[in-house]
Amino acid sequence: MERIVIVGGHGKVALHLAHLLADRGDEATSVIRNAEQSADVERAGATPLVLDVEKAGVDDMAEAFSGADAVVWSAGAGGGDTDRTYAVDRDAAQRAVDAASKAGVRRFVMVSWIGSAPDHGIDPDDAFFAYADAKLAADDHLRASDLDWTILGPGTLTTEPATGRISTAPQGKAEVGRADVAAVVAAALVQPATIGRFIRFGAGETLIPEAIVADGARSDA
Repeated sequence: MERIVIVGGHGKVALHLAHLLADRGDEATSVIRNAEQSADVERAGATPLVLDVEKAGVDDMAEAFSGADAVVWSAGAGGGDTDRTYAVDRDAAQRAVDAASKAGVRRFVMVSWIGSAPDHGIDPDDAFFAYADAKLAADDHLRASDLDWTILGPGTLTTEPATGRISTAPQGKAEVGRADVAAVVAAALVQPATIGRFIRFGAGETLIPEAIVADGARSDA
């Protein structure tokens, strides 16, 4: 059994992930902003921990992460407000990385997006720019840390049911179901070959455990 802390624990990917972790015998603690979300988290098989990461400092997060084997960042502001996007998707994510290091939690999996790269091509006048800019900053901060990190870059998220299969050489929009994203996170947590890698993926035909260790996945650092 491992203890996994999921930040952004009420998100759809996080709830799927909590189910998967519980089913395989791991202990999931889901960090949520609102206590009213606790029942949903418990139904997913996780233990809720109420902490507003937008406002929490490094010490507060380190306390929440204490004793964990891994941290999964799956939180996000949800777009719309530029200031809040930077506050959550960049600043809070960076504090979480620092907090994991302070708490002695070596393993950190970041859920990012497929286009996160310096040349993401999003125009600064585009409403999506703040998200792209914030995620890149958070990803870079994690890459520069001393943690055993993995960054996952799924394509456009859908509500399609789990297939258990993805492609790490996605084409077009690279849509992928949230349930499969959760399965990729769960698989990455126990696969050392994903450490130090940014894995971009969409729906596909390769079984997830095989896809995340394929040459294409391993080469995208």
